[in-house]
This record gives sequence, structure tokens and C-alpha cells, in this order.
Amino acid sequence: MAEQARLLVVDDDAEVRRLLGDYLGGQGYQVEGCADSTALRQSLAAQLPDLVLLDVGLPGEDGLSLARFLRERHDLPVIMISGAGTPLDRIVGLEVGADDYLAKPFELRELLARVRSVLRRYRVVPTAPQAAESQPSGIPLGRFRLELDSRRLLDEQGADIELTAMEFDLLQAFAQRPNRPLSRDQLLNLTQNRDWSPFDRSIDIRIARLRRKLEDDPEKPRIIRTLRGVGYMLVTGRD
Repeated sequence: MAEQARLLVVDDDAEVRRLLGDYLGGQGYQVEGCADSTALRQSLAAQLPDLVLLDVGLPGEDGLSLARFLRERHDLPVIMISGAGTPLDRIVGLEVGADDYLAKPFELRELLARVRSVLRRYRVVPTAPQAAESQPSGIPLGRFRLELDSRRLLDEQGADIELTAMEFDLLQAFAQRPNRPLSRDQLLNLTQNRDWSPFDRSIDIRIARLRRKLEDDPEKPRIIRTLRGVGYMLVTGRD
């Protein structure tokens, strides 16, 4: 549940860390503060958080570099916070993999709303009871099978592949329209997720993660393929 989520605030300003810790802690979250990249890595090694609030203007290794680091190694939601609020700054932040971007100064209530929204998108789909396996069904995706009724992705041995709610919604939209090109806007509409924006890279980031779970070689995808200038297409079965 959101009330039990653990948040990591990465900001070199001790007053900002205190303010966010007090406010978000008062909303039921567990909040830890980190002043720089070294403290962030130490915290990640000890325990992964549910969400990272990451300041862009950190000393030494900046927030953009750390956002790339997080995207490459962990499936964690990231909200970037920056004193620069121009459209270009926002685009750069989203391009490196942030899920959302908030410019300083900001209203604490708006930050809270964005934290809740991003956490909802990352909520892991619960595994259905094993009884659902008694009646084989679903859509083949390479070596995997997507079970729409039970909202599960299974490997060849029948083991569950963990998906967030957002990842499953994307796979379902593809699976119900196999071998058909879908644009980013179409995927936004099909998933009916109003938290997403067609101007950010949420779709691309989620598809990259799905490829790491589905593809033998994510750099040369055979299941979820990119159609330049159009969008993406799911190719079902083996080929």
C-alpha cells in the first residue's frame, strides 16, 4: 500500500530533506534522505526504496547521471526535482528515464499527488492462485505466455514473471491487437491511464523494461518491435 511505501529523497540541501521528510512522513510514508550519489548508492545496497525523489543539481555526480544509473540497474520509479523548470529541462529529465519531473518551488500537495500517481503506476500485479493453471489458455509471446484472465505472465516452466500494473496493461493492449502497429497515443488511450502524458517517454521506458523480461536480445527485439515513425507492434508466437 502507498502508506507503507519507502521513499528516498536525494537532495544536497539539508533543509529540503528535512521538509520533505516531515511532510511525506506525516502522510504515512517511510522517508530516508541522501545528500549525494555516494549516500544514494549506500542506501540502495542496504534496501531498495519504492520511489526515488531525485534532485538534478547535486554536487559531483548530478541527478541526470544518477537517473541513468537507476534506469540501467533497477526497476524503480523516479521523480526528478529541479530548480530549472524550462520545457527543455523537463524533456531532458524524462529522456534519461524519470517518470515525472517537478520544478522548484513546488507545492507540497502537488508533490504528494505526483508521488501517489507514480506509485500507482508501479504497483505490482498480484499473482493469481495456482488453480488458474489447471486450464491452459493465454497468448504466446515467444517463450512466454500471457494469461489475460489471471493477469499473469508465465515462462516455459509455468513460473510467474513479475510485472507492474503498468507493464501488464501495456502487454494486454498489445496482446489484444497482435501484429498491428500501435502508436504511443493509441497505447495511452488503450491502457486508459490518465496519469501518463503523450509528451513524456513513459511508454518507451516501459517497453524497454518489457523487452528485458521477454526478449532473448533486448537490443534486437523480436516480440515487441519498433516501427520507425509509427510506434510499436507485438509479434505473437514463435518465428
